[in-house]
Amino acid sequence: MFIRAREKILSHMQLAEMCNKYREQGLCIVFTNGCFDILHPGHLRYLEEAKAQGDILIVGVNSDRSVAMLKGPKRPILDEKARAELVAGLHCVDFVTIFDTPDPLPLIELIIPDVLVKGADWDEHAIVGRDVVLKHGGRVYRAPYLSGYSTTGIIEKIRGE
Repeated sequence: MFIRAREKILSHMQLAEMCNKYREQGLCIVFTNGCFDILHPGHLRYLEEAKAQGDILIVGVNSDRSVAMLKGPKRPILDEKARAELVAGLHCVDFVTIFDTPDPLPLIELIIPDVLVKGADWDEHAIVGRDVVLKHGGRVYRAPYLSGYSTTGIIEKIRGE
C-alpha cells in the first residue's frame, strides 16, 4: 500500500494514539530525532539502523525555531515542513512529527518508546529521554556514526569555505 510522505506527518496527539494502537498489537516502537536540515547518506543509514531496532520508527524533527537555537541564525536551510516531508518519504520511516521544544523530552514522555536511538557520537548518559525510556522497561541504542557526512560540512562545501 502506497502512503504519501505528507500522510505520515502527525501531530503529537495523533502520534500518541498511534503508539497506543501499535503497543496493543505488541509492536516495538522506536524513536529518534534530529534536525535533518540537508538529507545525506549519514542520515539515511542512521534511520535505517534505527528502524532495524523495532517495528515502528517515529522520527521527531526539530522545528525551525529549535534548529536556529541549536545551529545558529543561518539555519535551517530547509523549513520544518520540507524537512519533515523528506524524512517521512524515506522507506524506513513510519511516522514523523515536528517538535518545537529545545529537546524532544516532552514528546518522549508522551509516546514512551520501547527503544530510543541516538548516534554513537552521543554519550549514553547525555541522551535526552534516556531515563524515561529505561524507567518504562525500554532500552537506548547508540547507532554507529558514519563519518564523512555532515550537514555543516555540506553547507561549508557549497559556500566554498
